[in-house]
Amino acid sequence: MRALSSQLLEGVDVMAAVVDTLSFGAAAEVLDMSQSGVSRAIARLEARLGIRVFERTTRSVRLTDEGREFYLQVMPLLAELAEVTGGAAGDAQKIRGRLRVNVDPLFASQILGPRLGAFMDAHPELEIELRSRDELGDLISEGFDLALRFGHPQSSSLIARKLFETRVIAMASPDYLRRFGTPEEPQELETNAHRCILFREPTTGKPFRWEFHRGREKLMIQPQGRLTVNDAETVLSTCLAGLGVAQIFELGSEEYIASGRLKPLFPLWSDNRFPLHAYYPSRHHVPAKTRALLDFVSRLVS
Repeated sequence: MRALSSQLLEGVDVMAAVVDTLSFGAAAEVLDMSQSGVSRAIARLEARLGIRVFERTTRSVRLTDEGREFYLQVMPLLAELAEVTGGAAGDAQKIRGRLRVNVDPLFASQILGPRLGAFMDAHPELEIELRSRDELGDLISEGFDLALRFGHPQSSSLIARKLFETRVIAMASPDYLRRFGTPEEPQELETNAHRCILFREPTTGKPFRWEFHRGREKLMIQPQGRLTVNDAETVLSTCLAGLGVAQIFELGSEEYIASGRLKPLFPLWSDNRFPLHAYYPSRHHVPAKTRALLDFVSRLVS
Protein backbone atom coordinates (compact mmCIF):
# COMPACT_ATOMS: atom_id res chain seq x y z
CA MET A 1 0.00 0.00 0.00
CA ARG A 2 1.36 3.43 -0.93
CA ALA A 3 2.34 5.48 2.10
CA LEU A 4 0.24 8.52 2.98
CA SER A 5 2.82 11.28 2.59
CA SER A 6 2.77 14.76 4.05
CA GLN A 7 2.98 16.16 0.51
CA LEU A 8 -0.19 14.30 -0.47
CA LEU A 9 -2.05 15.63 2.58
CA GLU A 10 -0.80 19.14 1.84
CA GLY A 11 -1.99 18.81 -1.75
CA VAL A 12 -5.45 17.71 -0.63
CA ASP A 13 -5.67 20.64 1.80
CA VAL A 14 -4.72 23.05 -0.98
CA MET A 15 -7.19 21.41 -3.35
CA ALA A 16 -9.99 21.84 -0.78
CA ALA A 17 -9.11 25.53 -0.38
CA VAL A 18 -9.25 26.06 -4.15
CA VAL A 19 -12.63 24.30 -4.31
CA ASP A 20 -13.93 26.49 -1.47
CA THR A 21 -12.70 29.78 -2.94
CA LEU A 22 -12.88 28.99 -6.69
CA SER A 23 -9.53 30.75 -7.10
CA PHE A 24 -5.83 29.94 -6.73
CA GLY A 25 -5.19 33.49 -5.50
CA ALA A 26 -7.96 33.40 -2.89
CA ALA A 27 -6.84 29.94 -1.75
CA ALA A 28 -3.32 31.31 -1.30
CA GLU A 29 -4.66 34.05 0.99
CA VAL A 30 -6.67 31.57 3.06
CA LEU A 31 -3.68 29.24 3.44
CA ASP A 32 -1.14 32.05 3.91
CA MET A 33 0.82 30.79 0.90
CA SER A 34 2.02 32.38 -2.31
CA GLN A 35 -0.07 31.79 -5.42
CA SER A 36 2.89 30.02 -7.00
CA GLY A 37 3.09 27.79 -3.92
CA VAL A 38 -0.57 26.83 -4.41
CA SER A 39 0.10 26.05 -8.07
CA ARG A 40 3.10 23.87 -7.18
CA ALA A 41 1.14 21.97 -4.52
CA ILE A 42 -1.65 21.23 -7.01
CA ALA A 43 0.90 20.19 -9.65
CA ARG A 44 2.53 17.77 -7.19
CA LEU A 45 -0.88 16.35 -6.26
CA GLU A 46 -1.79 15.86 -9.92
CA ALA A 47 1.54 14.17 -10.59
CA ARG A 48 1.11 11.82 -7.64
CA LEU A 49 -2.47 10.92 -8.59
CA GLY A 50 -1.78 10.71 -12.32
CA ILE A 51 -4.82 12.85 -13.14
CA ARG A 52 -5.58 16.50 -13.85
CA VAL A 53 -7.53 17.86 -10.87
CA PHE A 54 -8.56 21.31 -12.14
CA GLU A 55 -9.41 22.90 -15.46
CA ARG A 56 -7.85 26.37 -15.31
CA THR A 57 -8.52 29.40 -17.50
CA THR A 58 -7.66 33.05 -16.99
CA ARG A 59 -11.14 33.63 -15.57
CA SER A 60 -12.23 30.45 -13.79
CA VAL A 61 -11.19 27.27 -12.01
CA ARG A 62 -13.33 24.12 -11.92
CA LEU A 63 -12.84 20.48 -11.03
CA THR A 64 -12.30 17.98 -13.83
CA ASP A 65 -14.45 14.84 -13.81
CA GLU A 66 -11.51 12.89 -12.37
CA GLY A 67 -10.82 15.62 -9.82
CA ARG A 68 -14.46 15.64 -8.76
CA GLU A 69 -14.43 11.87 -8.26
CA PHE A 70 -11.27 12.08 -6.14
CA TYR A 71 -12.73 14.96 -4.10
CA LEU A 72 -15.97 13.04 -3.47
CA GLN A 73 -14.02 10.03 -2.24
CA VAL A 74 -11.28 11.62 -0.17
CA MET A 75 -12.91 14.61 1.57
CA PRO A 76 -15.40 12.61 3.70
CA LEU A 77 -12.51 10.34 4.77
CA LEU A 78 -10.36 13.30 5.80
CA ALA A 79 -13.28 14.84 7.68
CA GLU A 80 -13.71 11.60 9.61
CA LEU A 81 -9.96 11.48 10.27
CA ALA A 82 -10.13 14.99 11.69
CA GLU A 83 -13.00 13.97 13.97
CA VAL A 84 -11.16 10.85 15.16
CA THR A 85 -7.95 12.73 15.89
CA GLY A 86 -9.99 15.38 17.68
CA GLY A 87 -11.57 12.62 19.74
CA ALA A 88 -8.13 11.38 20.80
CA ALA A 89 -7.63 14.78 22.39
CA GLY A 90 -10.98 14.59 24.17
CA ASP A 91 -12.68 16.80 21.58
CA ALA A 92 -14.71 14.29 19.57
CA GLN A 93 -18.11 15.89 20.14
CA LYS A 94 -17.17 19.40 19.08
CA ILE A 95 -19.12 20.87 16.19
CA ARG A 96 -16.75 23.43 14.77
CA GLY A 97 -15.33 24.90 11.59
CA ARG A 98 -17.11 26.35 8.57
CA LEU A 99 -20.34 25.00 7.11
CA ARG A 100 -21.37 26.24 3.65
CA VAL A 101 -24.97 25.54 2.67
CA ASN A 102 -26.71 26.01 -0.69
CA VAL A 103 -30.29 26.66 0.40
CA ASP A 104 -33.65 27.23 -1.23
CA PRO A 105 -34.45 30.98 -0.97
CA LEU A 106 -37.93 30.53 0.53
CA PHE A 107 -36.68 27.99 3.05
CA ALA A 108 -33.81 30.29 4.00
CA SER A 109 -35.90 33.43 4.52
CA GLN A 110 -39.19 32.08 5.86
CA ILE A 111 -38.23 28.94 7.77
CA LEU A 112 -34.54 28.33 8.48
CA GLY A 113 -33.33 31.90 8.99
CA PRO A 114 -35.81 32.87 11.75
CA ARG A 115 -35.10 29.60 13.63
CA LEU A 116 -31.33 29.39 13.16
CA GLY A 117 -30.44 31.20 16.38
CA ALA A 118 -31.00 28.14 18.57
CA PHE A 119 -28.69 26.05 16.39
CA MET A 120 -25.93 28.69 16.45
CA ASP A 121 -26.24 29.09 20.22
CA ALA A 122 -25.84 25.32 20.61
CA HIS A 123 -22.66 25.30 18.46
CA PRO A 124 -20.72 28.51 19.18
CA GLU A 125 -17.57 27.30 17.40
CA LEU A 126 -19.36 26.71 14.10
CA GLU A 127 -19.30 29.33 11.34
CA ILE A 128 -22.23 29.10 8.89
CA GLU A 129 -22.54 30.51 5.39
CA LEU A 130 -25.98 30.31 3.76
CA ARG A 131 -26.16 30.91 0.01
CA SER A 132 -29.74 31.31 -1.27
CA ARG A 133 -29.92 29.77 -4.73
CA ASP A 134 -32.75 28.85 -7.09
CA GLU A 135 -30.77 25.91 -8.51
CA LEU A 136 -28.81 23.05 -6.99
CA GLY A 137 -25.83 23.82 -9.21
CA ASP A 138 -22.52 21.99 -8.83
CA LEU A 139 -22.27 21.42 -5.11
CA ILE A 140 -18.74 20.05 -5.09
CA SER A 141 -16.93 22.42 -7.43
CA GLU A 142 -18.57 25.40 -5.69
CA GLY A 143 -17.35 24.25 -2.29
CA PHE A 144 -20.66 23.59 -0.50
CA ASP A 145 -20.95 21.03 2.29
CA LEU A 146 -24.62 20.38 1.57
CA ALA A 147 -27.72 21.77 -0.11
CA LEU A 148 -31.30 22.11 1.14
CA ARG A 149 -33.85 22.17 -1.66
CA PHE A 150 -37.61 21.88 -1.93
CA GLY A 151 -38.87 19.48 -4.56
CA HIS A 152 -38.63 15.87 -5.58
CA PRO A 153 -35.12 14.30 -5.82
CA GLN A 154 -33.05 15.65 -8.68
CA SER A 155 -30.89 13.44 -10.87
CA SER A 156 -27.43 13.76 -9.35
CA SER A 157 -24.42 11.79 -8.12
CA LEU A 158 -25.08 13.33 -4.70
CA ILE A 159 -26.90 11.61 -1.86
CA ALA A 160 -30.49 12.91 -1.55
CA ARG A 161 -32.12 12.56 1.89
CA LYS A 162 -35.70 13.65 2.52
CA LEU A 163 -35.86 15.64 5.76
CA PHE A 164 -39.57 16.40 5.94
CA GLU A 165 -42.71 17.29 3.97
CA THR A 166 -44.95 20.32 4.25
CA ARG A 167 -48.47 20.74 2.93
CA VAL A 168 -49.09 22.93 -0.12
CA ILE A 169 -52.31 24.87 0.40
CA ALA A 170 -54.23 27.27 -1.84
CA MET A 171 -54.69 30.53 0.06
CA ALA A 172 -56.00 34.02 -0.44
CA SER A 173 -56.19 37.21 1.59
CA PRO A 174 -59.46 38.47 3.09
CA ASP A 175 -59.34 41.50 0.73
CA TYR A 176 -59.19 39.23 -2.31
CA LEU A 177 -62.07 37.07 -1.06
CA ARG A 178 -64.22 40.17 -0.42
CA ARG A 179 -63.66 41.31 -4.02
CA PHE A 180 -63.96 38.01 -5.86
CA GLY A 181 -65.76 35.67 -3.49
CA THR A 182 -64.60 32.38 -1.99
CA PRO A 183 -64.21 29.51 -4.49
CA GLU A 184 -65.80 26.25 -3.35
CA GLU A 185 -63.93 23.82 -5.63
CA PRO A 186 -60.42 23.95 -7.14
CA GLN A 187 -61.83 23.77 -10.70
CA GLU A 188 -63.25 27.29 -10.25
CA LEU A 189 -59.67 28.59 -10.46
CA GLU A 190 -59.55 27.55 -14.13
CA THR A 191 -62.21 30.15 -14.97
CA ASN A 192 -61.99 33.92 -15.36
CA ALA A 193 -63.99 34.34 -12.17
CA HIS A 194 -60.75 34.20 -10.18
CA ARG A 195 -57.20 35.45 -10.43
CA CYS A 196 -54.31 33.17 -9.53
CA ILE A 197 -50.67 34.02 -8.89
CA LEU A 198 -48.64 31.71 -11.12
CA PHE A 199 -45.15 30.44 -10.30
CA ARG A 200 -42.68 29.82 -13.12
CA GLU A 201 -40.79 26.53 -12.82
CA PRO A 202 -37.02 27.19 -13.06
CA THR A 203 -36.17 24.09 -15.13
CA THR A 204 -38.89 24.38 -17.80
CA GLY A 205 -39.59 28.12 -17.73
CA LYS A 206 -43.32 27.37 -17.69
CA PRO A 207 -45.83 28.03 -14.88
CA PHE A 208 -46.48 25.08 -12.59
CA ARG A 209 -49.77 23.28 -12.91
CA TRP A 210 -51.54 23.08 -9.57
CA GLU A 211 -52.15 19.78 -7.78
CA PHE A 212 -54.81 19.10 -5.19
CA HIS A 213 -54.91 15.85 -3.21
CA ARG A 214 -57.79 14.31 -1.28
CA GLY A 215 -56.51 11.09 0.21
CA ARG A 216 -55.34 9.03 -2.76
CA GLU A 217 -57.33 11.14 -5.21
CA LYS A 218 -55.35 13.72 -7.20
CA LEU A 219 -56.72 16.66 -9.16
CA MET A 220 -54.60 18.63 -11.66
CA ILE A 221 -55.77 22.06 -12.81
CA GLN A 222 -54.43 24.86 -14.98
CA PRO A 223 -55.12 28.02 -12.94
CA GLN A 224 -55.93 31.29 -14.67
CA GLY A 225 -54.08 34.47 -13.82
CA ARG A 226 -52.38 37.57 -15.20
CA LEU A 227 -49.45 37.60 -12.77
CA THR A 228 -46.53 35.17 -13.13
CA VAL A 229 -43.47 35.30 -10.85
CA ASN A 230 -40.35 33.19 -10.40
CA ASP A 231 -39.72 33.84 -6.71
CA ALA A 232 -41.62 32.16 -3.87
CA GLU A 233 -41.32 35.19 -1.58
CA THR A 234 -43.03 37.32 -4.24
CA VAL A 235 -45.82 34.75 -4.41
CA LEU A 236 -46.35 35.20 -0.68
CA SER A 237 -46.15 39.01 -0.67
CA THR A 238 -48.52 39.45 -3.63
CA CYS A 239 -50.98 36.98 -2.12
CA LEU A 240 -50.93 38.92 1.16
CA ALA A 241 -51.54 42.10 -0.87
CA GLY A 242 -54.75 40.61 -2.31
CA LEU A 243 -53.57 40.17 -5.91
CA GLY A 244 -54.81 36.60 -6.23
CA VAL A 245 -55.07 33.02 -5.01
CA ALA A 246 -51.71 31.30 -4.53
CA GLN A 247 -50.39 27.89 -3.59
CA ILE A 248 -48.18 28.38 -0.51
CA PHE A 249 -46.30 26.08 1.86
CA GLU A 250 -48.04 25.63 5.18
CA LEU A 251 -44.67 25.61 6.96
CA GLY A 252 -43.62 29.23 7.33
CA SER A 253 -47.18 30.54 6.82
CA GLU A 254 -48.56 29.63 10.26
CA GLU A 255 -48.49 33.19 11.62
CA TYR A 256 -50.33 34.57 8.58
CA ILE A 257 -53.02 31.90 8.92
CA ALA A 258 -53.33 32.36 12.69
CA SER A 259 -53.65 36.15 12.34
CA GLY A 260 -56.22 35.84 9.54
CA ARG A 261 -54.05 37.57 6.94
CA LEU A 262 -54.30 34.44 4.78
CA LYS A 263 -57.30 32.13 4.46
CA PRO A 264 -56.74 28.49 3.44
CA LEU A 265 -59.10 27.30 0.71
CA PHE A 266 -60.54 23.87 -0.20
CA PRO A 267 -60.07 22.05 3.14
CA LEU A 268 -61.17 18.75 1.57
CA TRP A 269 -58.38 19.05 -1.03
CA SER A 270 -55.46 19.91 1.26
CA ASP A 271 -53.46 16.66 1.34
CA ASN A 272 -50.82 17.70 -1.23
CA ARG A 273 -47.36 17.59 0.34
CA PHE A 274 -44.00 18.83 -0.92
CA PRO A 275 -40.65 17.50 0.36
CA LEU A 276 -37.45 19.21 1.45
CA HIS A 277 -34.33 17.22 0.51
CA ALA A 278 -30.76 17.53 1.68
CA TYR A 279 -28.00 16.82 -0.85
CA TYR A 280 -24.44 15.95 0.16
CA PRO A 281 -21.49 14.06 -1.33
CA SER A 282 -21.48 10.72 0.53
CA ARG A 283 -23.74 8.59 2.70
CA HIS A 284 -20.68 7.43 4.65
CA HIS A 285 -18.40 9.54 6.81
CA VAL A 286 -20.75 12.54 6.93
CA PRO A 287 -18.96 15.29 8.94
CA ALA A 288 -20.33 16.02 12.42
CA LYS A 289 -21.18 19.63 11.51
CA THR A 290 -23.28 18.43 8.56
CA ARG A 291 -25.06 15.78 10.66
CA ALA A 292 -25.85 18.40 13.29
CA LEU A 293 -27.56 20.73 10.81
CA LEU A 294 -29.45 17.85 9.18
CA ASP A 295 -30.78 16.76 12.56
CA PHE A 296 -31.78 20.33 13.42
CA VAL A 297 -33.64 20.87 10.14
CA SER A 298 -35.40 17.49 10.47
CA ARG A 299 -36.81 18.58 13.83
CA LEU A 300 -38.31 21.82 12.50
CA VAL A 301 -41.62 20.11 11.75
CA SER A 302 -41.63 17.54 14.56
